[in-house]
Parts: sequence; C-alpha cells; structure tokens
Amino acid sequence: MKIYIGNDHTGVEMKDFIKNHLVNNGYEVIDLGTNTQQSVDYPNFGKDVAQKTVADPGSFGIVICGTGIGISIAANKVKGARAALCYEQETAKLSREHNNANILALGARVIANHKAIGLVDIFLSTEFEGDRHSKRVDMLND
Repeated sequence: MKIYIGNDHTGVEMKDFIKNHLVNNGYEVIDLGTNTQQSVDYPNFGKDVAQKTVADPGSFGIVICGTGIGISIAANKVKGARAALCYEQETAKLSREHNNANILALGARVIANHKAIGLVDIFLSTEFEGDRHSKRVDMLND
C-alpha cells in the first residue's frame, strides 16, 4: 500500500517517526513534506498530499502540522480528498468506517509520536463499511 505523507516545519519529527514505522511494516511511503524546522506554509503540503492521494486510487495520505487543523483544511480543498483530523482511536476508526477518509491529519504539538502511530495503524487497517454511509460519502463529492 502506498502512503503519501506531508508536513510543515512543526511536523518533521513526527513525520520521520511515522515514516520509519510504516516502512518497517512494509508500506511504500512517499515523503512530500519538509525536512527542516525552518518555517514553511502548511497549505502547500496539505494540497500536495491530497492531490497525489486522490490521483492514486487505493493510496492513503497523512498530513501533519502543529494542530492538524490548518493542513486538514488545505487538504480538503482538493476534490475527492476526505481528510480527517483525528486525536483519538475512535475518531481514526470511524473516519474510515463511516466517512471513507483517505487522508489522516495529525497535530504534532498536541499528539505524542507513539499515540500518532496508534492512530495511523487504526486508520490504515480499518475498512469503509459502505452501506448507508456510501450515499453520504457520495454527497461529499458533489
């Protein structure tokens, strides 16, 4: 499975931590984020990950900024992107089951790296339920 990952300057450490975990677990990881802690603009990274994820069916994206809020907003501006900002395991699970989220947004200033790994694992291992949720997800794409 291919994972596109992007981050701003606040998410470098978390990105590297997640990336290493994913590679060690057999995922193909495409790093679209910055590798410096010099200030950069998160919208560019959110948009880039979203565009690549939407253009590559079956792939997923992970975006990281300080809180996850700004970069998730940026990612969601791309048609077909469904970025979910998750802080808890239940939201990571439900974002996939009910919303068919294809991008996980995380906040490096508000989530510890080890907790982020748990969210990533749940997000990537949870299947979309479909059924009644399919109609609702289709409405998001209109």
